[in-house]
Amino acid sequence: MSMNQQEQLLLALQEKQLISADQALAFKNQAPANKIELSDFLLSQNFINEEKLTEVKAALYGLPYYAFTDEAVTEEVLNFLPEEISRTYNIICFARDNKNLKIGLVEPNLKAMEAVNFLASDEKLSVQYYLISSSSWKKIFKQYQKIEEEISSALEVKAKEEGDDIIAVKSEDSSAVDDEDINSAPVSRIVSVIIRHAVEARASDIHIEPFDKESRVRYRIDGILHTSLALPKSIHNAIIARIKVMAKLKLDETRVPQDGRIRLLISGRPVDFRISTLPLSSQEKVVMRILDTAKGAPALADLGFNTNSLRAINNAAKKTSGIILVTGPTGSGKTTTLYSLLNILNQEGVNISTLEDPIEYEMKGINQSQVRPKVGFTFASGLRSLLRQDPNIIMVGEIRDEETAELSIHASLTGHLVISTLHTNDALGAVFRLLDMKIERFLLASTLKTVVAQRLARRLCDKCKKEVTLPPAELSAMSTELKGVPAAIMQAELPELVSADDLSAFKFYQPVGCSHCENTGFTGRVAISEVIDINDKLKEMINQGDKNFNLEAVKASQDFIAINQDGVIKVLKGVTTMEEILRVIES
Repeated sequence: MSMNQQEQLLLALQEKQLISADQALAFKNQAPANKIELSDFLLSQNFINEEKLTEVKAALYGLPYYAFTDEAVTEEVLNFLPEEISRTYNIICFARDNKNLKIGLVEPNLKAMEAVNFLASDEKLSVQYYLISSSSWKKIFKQYQKIEEEISSALEVKAKEEGDDIIAVKSEDSSAVDDEDINSAPVSRIVSVIIRHAVEARASDIHIEPFDKESRVRYRIDGILHTSLALPKSIHNAIIARIKVMAKLKLDETRVPQDGRIRLLISGRPVDFRISTLPLSSQEKVVMRILDTAKGAPALADLGFNTNSLRAINNAAKKTSGIILVTGPTGSGKTTTLYSLLNILNQEGVNISTLEDPIEYEMKGINQSQVRPKVGFTFASGLRSLLRQDPNIIMVGEIRDEETAELSIHASLTGHLVISTLHTNDALGAVFRLLDMKIERFLLASTLKTVVAQRLARRLCDKCKKEVTLPPAELSAMSTELKGVPAAIMQAELPELVSADDLSAFKFYQPVGCSHCENTGFTGRVAISEVIDINDKLKEMINQGDKNFNLEAVKASQDFIAINQDGVIKVLKGVTTMEEILRVIES
């Protein structure tokens, strides 16, 4: 509300004797200092009833007032406006009479009205706007199908069917569960709602865990676990059993872990799930890894690699033999980087074969194999077979043991380009890890071409991030970190930076949280990385077992930017926060 409108409202309320002169004066004394809205002030002080206030505001705006009284709004009417528009503009469609729509607004908003008029003109509908209170909007908005409501309604149905406390499950030492329990509509619906909401929330994993008094469902979004909902403890066994049935696991085996897969059609596209059960002290826990294979691998540039890393990786992709490694801890996006590299390498004239566990993206024109250790099809045995398939390029999901390491090195020696991942903290660590795996120095020196080390930091949500002033100590630490960055890289990444000692030109942000980012303050992730090109100078040092083979030697041999320096650059670009960088880098 503009200042002028606030004054008009204040006068109107006094004229109708809805507020006293003292109350009006209290607002005038507080408003300039606290920048508080008149409506917020009057309601927070309990000076006026919200519906009465809305009625007076409606007259001021020249809109009819609508008093909502908990009536149900049909799904068809509610969904005339997408949930996102309703949430963003505090606007709602609450009734429809043939070709006439009734739209409720908490505050008149031209953008919102334009959006509604556009949607209405498409169906040749007329629109009547009403002013509604914030409480009314919240009550109607709640009627958009929410996960908790879908779940609770399904639980109520189950309770009615059972005529019991939600659901009757056999005692914990009894291994069998009634088929009726597992496949009954409410339990199936609960499981499908959990799965659908996880995919819509961009989750990578679903955890369903038993606790003393409840069964907890958590989603891993952008690497962090968030509690989604709590279910009654009594339904836990039936939920687990339903997932086991879907994944074709043994229902009566609750003492040992089991693994399985499910492929489901969600919003018209196939999504794969890898299911893992784990027996706990009393009941089982389930983790479902979501593999959206149809999504397709992103381009390298979209992952957030800096210009130096992109140049080095693209140069590595031009090699016809040798080994390229991507390193980092679990969940650092190594496999996605491998797929992005395969996208570049995937040409008509080459044969690409992969060994994966699991297959995370499906790619046209590439022969993808899923390893199955249970039947003896491991990375090592699969690699032996692949070499007889006349490949040009081999992707090995992960080098886990000495045998796979040795076979990968030999494959790269015999004219194949091998790309794989390794669990090490930094790029240099990959060399020492392979030497630990009994790889001969001269073999390693002649085959290892490029090592990428990476982490994933959460990107700040652009819709709600807030500018913040950093303390001098933090700015000083960032300046110190940037001092070793080569001038050419600094110019390409931060052209506005004159000196590493002066960071005053940059804006820093902190997460806030809004509907767009599920109230986390972050959406998606960005790669922070370092890349070492094993050039002739470094090859010689590896071959000779040079004691001075360290980060200083790497910096002396090429333009190099360390992973923590790349992190600081991402903070200066306003992409993420320093807390996030420190969280993902063990420094």
